[in-house]
Amino acid sequence: MGNLIKVLTRDIDNNAGNFFLDFENAQPSQSETEVWEKVNQVLMEAKVILDDLQTYKGAGEEIRQAIQNPNVEGVQEKAWAAVVPLVAKLKTFYEFSQKLESSLHCLLDILTSTDSTPTQHLEQKQALARQFAHILHFTLRFDELKMTNPAIQNDFSYYRRTISRMRINNVSSDSGSEVNNELANRMSLFYASATPMLKTLSDATSKFVSDNPEVPIENTTVCLSTMACVCKVMLETPEYRSRFASEETVLFCLRVMVGVIILYDHVHPAGAFVKTSNIDMKGCIKVLKEQPPSSVEGLLNALRYTTKHLNDETTSKQIKNMLQAN
Repeated sequence: MGNLIKVLTRDIDNNAGNFFLDFENAQPSQSETEVWEKVNQVLMEAKVILDDLQTYKGAGEEIRQAIQNPNVEGVQEKAWAAVVPLVAKLKTFYEFSQKLESSLHCLLDILTSTDSTPTQHLEQKQALARQFAHILHFTLRFDELKMTNPAIQNDFSYYRRTISRMRINNVSSDSGSEVNNELANRMSLFYASATPMLKTLSDATSKFVSDNPEVPIENTTVCLSTMACVCKVMLETPEYRSRFASEETVLFCLRVMVGVIILYDHVHPAGAFVKTSNIDMKGCIKVLKEQPPSSVEGLLNALRYTTKHLNDETTSKQIKNMLQAN
């Protein structure tokens, strides 16, 4: 991800407090190690998941042939043989979303605990803040890839139709039986979302807040808004941005910024777009719009379609206009 990223945030917690957030090289202290190692295992798997999704080609041609030749047994068998291993991959992706949810809970437990302010937590537990950023980066990247790959839903729909037909005809599905009906229903709901991983994290963050009434909601929202501010300052300040050795670093920060905005919008009762929001939404959108359109269109769409409060009356016309699709 290039040179050491350090960012000086401005006026966080309204006290002009300066602190550096090292997104690249932060190492866990002794008190962080147990959680860090647990989350790190999930992040290692995340790389494999992204590689598998990136190379996911689908069984479009085999399915087309099977639909066009419904009575040719060999063609049907070929399509089924192509789809079953793909559905096993889709099952792995879905199950990974639950591991990600669990990791998010572990990190939020610590980063929002009441023994320090959220800003102090981010400053003092930088290795965990870095892991939180990597979870968000993975989430946005996964959803960008999923959104541009219609084969995923086509393959799964064909699989479900074929399984139903087999049940009606009392035909054994053999290798296809690893996805039972209940799991298939949950997977259908997951993949029906335009941004399934982001929806998982948004729901998980909202659940974390409702399940932990002893933790003030502000602990979670300030943690999220502080991270959004860190990313925005990093991206808009030439002396920080000039340290980025690659375009990937810019994309990393953009994805993390958009991820925390969406989580904030789901958790904060008034959302991210009101004037009183702790997030400078106009500034964040401006930073996004200054990037090459091809690299941020998916992120702008995530703000347009997966936030909760964008279309509220309390959102200014200027922000709505800034986010209008061209």
